[in-house]
Amino acid sequence: MLVAEFVQSYFDAWNHSDARGVAEHLAKNGTYCDVPLQKQHSRDDLVRNLAEFFALDRNRYHLIGEVLASEQSIAFQYRVCADDPGQDDRFGAEFMLLEDDGVSRITDYYDAAPALPSICNDDADRAARKYAKSGLDAAQMDSYTRKLTDLMEGEKVYLESDLSLLGLSRRVGCSVNHLSQAVNAGFGLGFFDFLNSYRVAEAKAILSENSPQLPAILDVSFAVGFNSNSAFYNAFKKVTGQTPAQFRRASAAATPRA
Repeated sequence: MLVAEFVQSYFDAWNHSDARGVAEHLAKNGTYCDVPLQKQHSRDDLVRNLAEFFALDRNRYHLIGEVLASEQSIAFQYRVCADDPGQDDRFGAEFMLLEDDGVSRITDYYDAAPALPSICNDDADRAARKYAKSGLDAAQMDSYTRKLTDLMEGEKVYLESDLSLLGLSRRVGCSVNHLSQAVNAGFGLGFFDFLNSYRVAEAKAILSENSPQLPAILDVSFAVGFNSNSAFYNAFKKVTGQTPAQFRRASAAATPRA
């Protein structure tokens, strides 16, 4: 992927009020996370929502500073200039997680901000380096989200039942407040939902196993890091829409018999 061209194309779609063009920057099964509104959209949902948004608002979107890119992510800051002179400009940041087939998740964090006289003004530059009240600049945010991904996917720290926000912040090497902001802005989730998403994924893998010796569901809940069966059931159903037992039965029914 040519990052500069990709980001330019993304901004062009926003500036031409092209809802489908914006959505097509996501992979087929990708999601767009609107952090302030706490909403997640599939590509089709995003097209519908943006079409309604563009019908009401006409803004200009400008890249601020450099685009930060790694093998796993793209991050950048932006400024929204409203056509209505009575409205203040806004600032925000987006984080794109990359997979083999393209962008799997776009996380959009934005907030209202006072209009600034010039994007080259020192005050504007200082404001642009902040993610609208987040206190983190793009480099820090990218570093923390990558470290979080390494800890979760590489070291599987979510299996530790006593893992806390404080304990995880120490491993990442940041403050509790910054870690909370990194989880919210980088992944579009609260801390416990973020943690439980990994635990539930691990549980699904265990419950899908085709083995004559199936572990009890209570044992599965403890094995993946939950402290109680009720917490496990609630988190599992929130993520999958099924209870663990329902998921296991459906998985068994879908598995071809030898």
